[in-house]
Amino acid sequence: MTWEELEQLPEEIAEQIELWDGRVVWLRRGPAEHQTFSNLLWSGLRRCAQSDVSQHSDHCWRVTTETNVFLGSSGKSNFLTPDFLVHRCLGAPYQDVRATDTLLVGEVLSPSNTRTDLEAKKIRYAGAGIPWYWEVHLDPGSSAIAVVRAYALEIEPGHLAEGVRPLRPVNYIVAGEWTPADNNGIEFDFPFPIQIPWDELAF
Repeated sequence: MTWEELEQLPEEIAEQIELWDGRVVWLRRGPAEHQTFSNLLWSGLRRCAQSDVSQHSDHCWRVTTETNVFLGSSGKSNFLTPDFLVHRCLGAPYQDVRATDTLLVGEVLSPSNTRTDLEAKKIRYAGAGIPWYWEVHLDPGSSAIAVVRAYALEIEPGHLAEGVRPLRPVNYIVAGEWTPADNNGIEFDFPFPIQIPWDELAF
């Protein structure tokens, strides 16, 4: 399917589709917790982004949710829709968000997500060169976050055994991890200083 064909579908159907090099992939809508925690992460990141911008006049970030990120430099038939993301300010309103504009993408994992789907998404985000990828794992026994992981884009493979070659030229590696046992909440310096206490992430 092309972007143009996708635009012809009713909105309630089109919004449930991602295009992976023109292939239709259906998005599974998670439970209420999925949407709530996506919005709470958005809120915390937005507050931190605004704080950074207020201190650095040359910085300009936008934090949003469920916005298409187009992976190529042109065309619209290859995109993903992360649960939350941070991108550079664009030159004009209502512009498409490209991977080259995107600093961070995040996915909230709920029971409807399969590990295979998430790994495929992670590979595509990395291949598009997005510097930071976050995963938010929900507690299966309660309406709460169990763990948040931040992954950094590794653009050069680390030391491997002789004769071993990486399957992909770029990959994400875990650069930060937080659980409710971390009293200070989420603290991270990239792509701007982030400090989100756990009470901001309560359901």
